[in-house]
Amino acid sequence: MLKLESIRKAFRSGQDIVLALGGIDLDMEKGDFVTVIGSNGAGKSTLLNVIAGTILPTAGKVVVKGRNVTTLPAYRRAQWIGRITQDPLAGTAPMMTIAENLALASKRAHRSLRLAITRKRRNEMIDQMLSLGMNLEHRLDDPVSLLSGGERQALTVTMATLARPEILLLDEHTAALDPGNATRVSQLTEEFVKRMGVTTIMVTHNMEHALALGNRLLMMNKGEVVYDFGGQEKEALTVLDLVELFSKQHIVDDELLLETG
Repeated sequence: MLKLESIRKAFRSGQDIVLALGGIDLDMEKGDFVTVIGSNGAGKSTLLNVIAGTILPTAGKVVVKGRNVTTLPAYRRAQWIGRITQDPLAGTAPMMTIAENLALASKRAHRSLRLAITRKRRNEMIDQMLSLGMNLEHRLDDPVSLLSGGERQALTVTMATLARPEILLLDEHTAALDPGNATRVSQLTEEFVKRMGVTTIMVTHNMEHALALGNRLLMMNKGEVVYDFGGQEKEALTVLDLVELFSKQHIVDDELLLETG
């Protein structure tokens, strides 16, 4: 489904060249769910940007469904790739209503020009909002700008299910939420990924989430994958194991340590 071959990305900083990704190889089958942890500056978000097409690699190849998309821009890759960021404001159209946002997401999935909301479609929207457990089923005509961060991020996850991406990129998508909403949005995400069989990469600072979700875990440091755990090896890991592995890599990151509780 997704293959990265020797991906390198260098940025110029003044007179210096900073290597953000130092030769990443990754092979993911359909339905794989990979969690990615690492300190700030490890290259996690750069990795997602290269996959999404918002930045191009300096060297290497990005392959989606057997097709080389390395130079394809982000809007062309959007037919296969969905992305949810940590900013609850980024995934929705704030001045449009909840119903209109849901209709837009459905339109992207079916490549239709119609935005009409029929009675049948509205009843489907009510059911979708009921499943969130946030009482949004009564607020379909409210502008999204009136929603809290947790409500908006839950809506963004629902919109991703309607757009039906084949690859989903989660860039610390619960980081800006309070613990209760972060847990709920994580649960919704996991339910969606399992139900749809979406190939998923989730970047997170929360080591408990990294261990609880997915079938594979990558640890990044200085633009490289330093550990790659899958299957029973991943299931046997604990947060203390991860802390020890970070220590072996001489990684000190207060944000990561704060997320262990």
